[in-house]
Amino acid sequence: MKAVVYDGPRTVSVKDVPDARIERPTDVLVRITTTNICGSDLHMYEGRTDFETGRWFGHENMGQVIEIGDGVDKVKVGDYVVLPFNVACGHCENCERGYTNYCLTAQPKQE
Repeated sequence: MKAVVYDGPRTVSVKDVPDARIERPTDVLVRITTTNICGSDLHMYEGRTDFETGRWFGHENMGQVIEIGDGVDKVKVGDYVVLPFNVACGHCENCERGYTNYCLTAQPKQE
């Protein structure tokens, strides 16, 4: 697959990278149909963060589900999905209540 790769401040390239694959039962593979940049991408692009060279940009996108792990029950192959910036498990108390920005699994409270 192709990805936008960070080569240093204000320098990116489009490169062939390994295809994504299912690694965990809760993984979902999405064929990206539409993507965009967001403000955090610009911070990284301009060198205002500690983003390592060689990392791939992209976390604001849409596409079609092409494969799901055995533990996935909220989407199915063929569904079109929007992938926002936040990461959530979809199953903890906060996710079930619709508060995915406060996912207790992906973003646990500091003790």
